[in-house]
Formats: sequence, C-alpha cells, structure tokens
Amino acid sequence: MKKLGKVKILAIASLSAVVLVASIAVAQSVKTDRGGEQGPRREWHGEGAKRGFHGGGVFNRLNLTDDQKAKMKQIRESFAERNKPLLEQLRTKRQELRQASEGGTFNEALATQKLTEMAGLQAKLMGERFKLHQEMQSVLTAEQKTQLEQMKAQFKDHRGPRRGAREQRDNQ
Repeated sequence: MKKLGKVKILAIASLSAVVLVASIAVAQSVKTDRGGEQGPRREWHGEGAKRGFHGGGVFNRLNLTDDQKAKMKQIRESFAERNKPLLEQLRTKRQELRQASEGGTFNEALATQKLTEMAGLQAKLMGERFKLHQEMQSVLTAEQKTQLEQMKAQFKDHRGPRRGAREQRDNQ
C-alpha cells in the first residue's frame, strides 16, 4: 500500500471530523426542532435575547429603573426584528442538513456544504448577540455594571470546578 502524504491524511482526518460534526448537528437539530418542543436551544427561534443573560435573568437583578427597562425592551425587540431573517436562514439550513441523511443515506458533500454555510450565519449571529450585549450594557449605570461584573465572576466561580474537571478528564 502506498504511503499517504501528510496532506492526504490531514484531508481525511478533516473530512472525518466534518462527518462527525454533521451527524451531531443533525441529531441536535432533530431533537430541538420537534413539534415546537422548547429545549435549551430555544434562542434559535429568536427568544434567547428575552431571557437568560441578555434579558430578564441577570439584568432584572440589577434593580433597573422603569426607563432602563423600557430601553432594554426596545433593544431586545430591535435585535429580534433585525435578526429574524438570519434566524430563519439558520433554521432553513438545519432542515437542509437533516435532508442530507434522510432515507438511510448520508450525502456527505451536501452536509459539508450546509455546515459551512451555517458556520458563516452563526458567526454573524454571534456578532449580533455581542452588539446586543454591548447595547444593553450601555443602558446601565456604573454601579450596575460593577454588580453585573460581580455576578459574572460568581457564575464563573460556580461553574469553574465542573468545567475544570471536564477539561482535565478530556486531556487524559
């Protein structure tokens, strides 16, 4: 058997990784898109900005004034409206990705293409979410920003040991 060059081995390994990621993505999208089931990936439907870190959860613990609450609501609504087409494109790409494995066959080329397209859309969405967070922080007073940073630190401290144990286990 001929020796495979480093480039060919790298290409095969990369392709294998894409196939693995595609199968995981398909499994996740099937799990989260069933009949309106609301799971941890609910934000794909434009609702993530309304809860959790961006919305009510953390910001409500900062004792916002009525004016601040109104501004936050306007920022979230603007985000949702601005990103509705992007979220719809992502939903469509997930459906197309699922089609790559329907009927018991797996169309690797189609899956790779859809994952590549989704990656670009997801990067745009991440940028938009970062802008959302920055806009929402601009509404806060200096004291509220300090409180927010303290809450973030507490959250990281709380999550830290579990994450560290997982990383340590993965590196062994």
